[in-house]
Amino acid sequence: MAVSFLILFAVALAVSAIGFRRFVWFISLGYGFSIAGIGVALAIMFAKGLSPLTAALCVMLVVYGCRLGGFLLARERRSGAYRDAMKREIKDGSGVPMVAKIATWAACALLYACEASPVLFRLGNQAATDAAGVIGAVIMAMGIVLESVADHTKSAFKKTHPKRFCDVGVFRLVRCPNYLGEVLTWTGVFISGWTAAQGFWQWVAMVAGWTCITWIMFGGARRLEIRQTRNYGDDSEYRDYAARTPILIPFVPLYSVAKFKWLVG
Repeated sequence: MAVSFLILFAVALAVSAIGFRRFVWFISLGYGFSIAGIGVALAIMFAKGLSPLTAALCVMLVVYGCRLGGFLLARERRSGAYRDAMKREIKDGSGVPMVAKIATWAACALLYACEASPVLFRLGNQAATDAAGVIGAVIMAMGIVLESVADHTKSAFKKTHPKRFCDVGVFRLVRCPNYLGEVLTWTGVFISGWTAAQGFWQWVAMVAGWTCITWIMFGGARRLEIRQTRNYGDDSEYRDYAARTPILIPFVPLYSVAKFKWLVG
């Protein structure tokens, strides 16, 4: 199992190496396409032992990664506002020492392998199709759909309302439905491994992957909240929207995470 995990890590390293060309790509394009690559690698490594459930999990990893990577690539090419925002909020890599770049590269690749590890453990440990696997796959699919709908909704809205905050469709449920979709996706993957993981280190990998990506998504919500407050804070409609719409988790009265400086995303 250790060798299989190292293969996933190597795949993530190979794909996310594009971050050496542009620093942000370690966590954007490198992220999406690394997950897609991991899904392909899992399907190839365990081709003879795939069940309908594990095949579906592998396919969803590929779909998730290709959709996210493709969306980010298209947005980067078409949206000047997005490029400007990324320049302000994320280092462009020009002043980052090579040692730090290598550390970021390795840490990101390790995270991506840990996030997908529940699927590896279900395949490698030859776990039977069970409730945890099916429920996890369903939640994963819901997360992918929600994130896709949220990204499409905001992109379409911004074309006709470039200077207004998005508060339509799934953005009425929470202010960061794309991040909610991300959390749901990886929560589903995590649940799918509950009855498959064996031993301390497999659980460490699964918990670390899920905990880190959830923390990062809350950090992303914090960064977005700060930016939107800066851009729309004088708008009474935005203040009303932010006061009545949870930041990330539906029906949970958590409306702001700006004060939580320990969140990074």
